[in-house]
Amino acid sequence: MESFKALVVERADGQFAVEVKELTLEDLPAGEVTIRVKYTSMNYKDALACSPSGRVVRTYPMVPGIDLAGTVVASSDSRYREGDDVLVTSYELGTGHYGGFSSFARVSADWVVPLPTGLSHREAMILGTAGFTAALSIQRLEDNGLNKDKGPVLVRGATGGVGSNSVSMLAGRGYEVEASTGKSADHAYLVELGAKHVISREELSPQVQKPLNKEYWAGAVDPVGGDSLAHVLSRMQYGGSVALSGLTGGGEFSASVYPFILRGVNVLGIDSVYCPMAIRKPLWERIATELKPPLLERTVYKEVTLEEVEAAAGEVLNGQVRGRVLVRL
Repeated sequence: MESFKALVVERADGQFAVEVKELTLEDLPAGEVTIRVKYTSMNYKDALACSPSGRVVRTYPMVPGIDLAGTVVASSDSRYREGDDVLVTSYELGTGHYGGFSSFARVSADWVVPLPTGLSHREAMILGTAGFTAALSIQRLEDNGLNKDKGPVLVRGATGGVGSNSVSMLAGRGYEVEASTGKSADHAYLVELGAKHVISREELSPQVQKPLNKEYWAGAVDPVGGDSLAHVLSRMQYGGSVALSGLTGGGEFSASVYPFILRGVNVLGIDSVYCPMAIRKPLWERIATELKPPLLERTVYKEVTLEEVEAAAGEVLNGQVRGRVLVRL
């Protein structure tokens, strides 16, 4: 087969490089399913992979891209045949195994999800890991008692990929959504997605932190973490839950035990990377139907080529992106 384009990151002799290169199928790692990639997306982890200080890539050289959607061109696994439309998100993709920033990818059949009816390749990648994480957060919250009659639901980091999808998905299901962001210029965008109220992230970091505050939120989607999580916990309703999926605000926080032992508050850990297929496949079907964001295209910040990925990664790391960056192959 003729060569194809892939974005490759390399580190050798103390030098870090990001370059679009020509590869062949023989350059791809082992796997049962070979996919012609149509779309991928830029996640925060992908931006880190394109940075010399990112520390998410396990071995070099590496093709980043933790998401991909495309069509099977070859398969040695009976579950998938040539011509099948599929998607792959997370696992080792883009960090320990060549990922989606490539016209072709070869992956383990155990990582592959059939593209659900109701989603195009493009729509699947507007969602990607970010949309899947948002959906998994909502599902876990609802499994733990959340419903639209219980009161407002907080979404932190609301202009990011997880946040934007969460706002839109929750609003589409009839929830009263309160969106938190540090970007005052994007309040109108969040209201358009369905947020009833928009608050600044500073409101979640009072100078004096009380162990308990007045009960308010019925649930929260939190891809941020950090010290302000303590304030969120202090304002949760009795039995309320926080679905915690990220650490853009920091990997540690200090909080009182009182929300847990006096109000029965829950912190639900959300792992979209190794989420079992028994949950993953049905959830993608749900994302394609009842959880599909009504304004999905509105969450697209921009669409780029492989040659433009490195610059887009810089925008992501600098907090300049609202919503999702798509990469077309």
